[in-house]
Amino acid sequence: MVLLFAFGKLLLHLATSSGYGIFRDELYYLACSEQLAAGYVDQPPLSIFVLWLVRHTLGDSLFALRLVPALLGAGTVALVGLLAKELRGGRLAQALAMTAALVAPEYLAFDHFYSMNAFDLFFWAASAWLLARIANGAGPRLWLWLGVVLGLGLLNKISVLWLGAGLAVGLLATAERRWLATRWPWLAGALAAAIFAPHVYWQVTNGWPTLEFIANATGEKMVEVSLGDFVAGQVDMMLPFSLPLWLAGLGYLLGHPEGKKHRLLAAVYLTAFAILAFSGSSRSGYLAPAYTWLFAAGGVAAERWLARPGMLRWRPALAGLAFAVLLAGGAVAAPLVLPVLPVEGHIRWARALGQAPETEEKKELGELGQFFADMHGWEEIVSAVAAAHDKLPAEERAAARVFGPDYGVAGAIDHLGRARGLPPAISGHNGYWLWGPRGWDGRVLIVVGSNEERLRGLFEQVERAGTTDCGYCMPYENGRPIWICRSLKQPVAELWPTVKHFD
Repeated sequence: MVLLFAFGKLLLHLATSSGYGIFRDELYYLACSEQLAAGYVDQPPLSIFVLWLVRHTLGDSLFALRLVPALLGAGTVALVGLLAKELRGGRLAQALAMTAALVAPEYLAFDHFYSMNAFDLFFWAASAWLLARIANGAGPRLWLWLGVVLGLGLLNKISVLWLGAGLAVGLLATAERRWLATRWPWLAGALAAAIFAPHVYWQVTNGWPTLEFIANATGEKMVEVSLGDFVAGQVDMMLPFSLPLWLAGLGYLLGHPEGKKHRLLAAVYLTAFAILAFSGSSRSGYLAPAYTWLFAAGGVAAERWLARPGMLRWRPALAGLAFAVLLAGGAVAAPLVLPVLPVEGHIRWARALGQAPETEEKKELGELGQFFADMHGWEEIVSAVAAAHDKLPAEERAAARVFGPDYGVAGAIDHLGRARGLPPAISGHNGYWLWGPRGWDGRVLIVVGSNEERLRGLFEQVERAGTTDCGYCMPYENGRPIWICRSLKQPVAELWPTVKHFD
């Protein structure tokens, strides 16, 4: 049954993998995979190294790109089922838990495109499964495997530190503190730190760019999130119909005689929730991985409740109703997070449900929310830049570079522009700034965005060569001028520090 649910999850994502097109962050990830390093401004390196392997074995088609998150999503659903089993749940508990994980909107979104988020869901679920097995007496050497999983998780996304904080609180606050008198948790921590150490070294040698990135994103880019909005976000992203299930799971871990054995998992969730909810700037989705074990515990709680003497006669009907409600709710919500409808159909569906386009950033929106808007317009932007590039004389085309205002445009130029004969992209945004001007000598630069007055202060000659028209893309990408700039007035090395923008 676990394999059946996992296979269903895999098929769902493979069937929708082409979607509306490549996602903004995927373009950036592809660019990062050509600049392998122990770290990047906005992420550790694990997912990038995996992407490098994918590109060198399967190619970089959209299907190949999205196969990994689909497999990770299937693995996450399987781990939810295995967690329910480890919590002493039967087939009904496992099926309920996996159904909730299968239809959770945030999981559907994270597992649709290539990013570190699909890895993150898997690593948190794997950590919880190992902790449940340890609590069930599977053997202390599992702590070493937990150290490996936590280390790889950190090497993928530093938000695993919240999981680590919850684990520390849980060990102190629950009966599992008995382990602190042994060497095993300490060895696990040391192993995780050793795996994460190369990235820490990279941060040190590069001046801690991720701290600057976090500060800028928090202060300039992200919308402030109130406590009420954060709590409401938890309900929405996990599907409102799943609320009774995961709340019951939390209650089961905290208060049920059988669940108390795994109270450590409740402590991890509550600690991570407190850290994020009271930060004032955390996205609701940051806590998404912690619901994997609440779904598992909720399935067990529901199974126990339905096994009570007075409920036995109603058990088949109530279980069937629970599955029907979860699946129907998931089917209604799926078009909001998966590209299963034509764009116009998605817009009508969202309006019918009263869902306005959403973003968690301080950005203007069009007819689509940011998630889907960022899957549109890249080919059109590249075509507009290619038209400007084609106007250049041959000797200028050889010397030219394209300056992208953000890593999305720069990544599109690098990934989609090769077939159009475009030169490498440069940008001041995040990792692109660290990669430098990439051989640009200051003679010719095609600039997407910016304004004429600023450019004339930097270059001897500036002419407008086009305008972006990218349809359903984010409005700030649409209608941007494209400039051909010649003869930089200062050395490139002096200009480059001024274009840095981490967020």
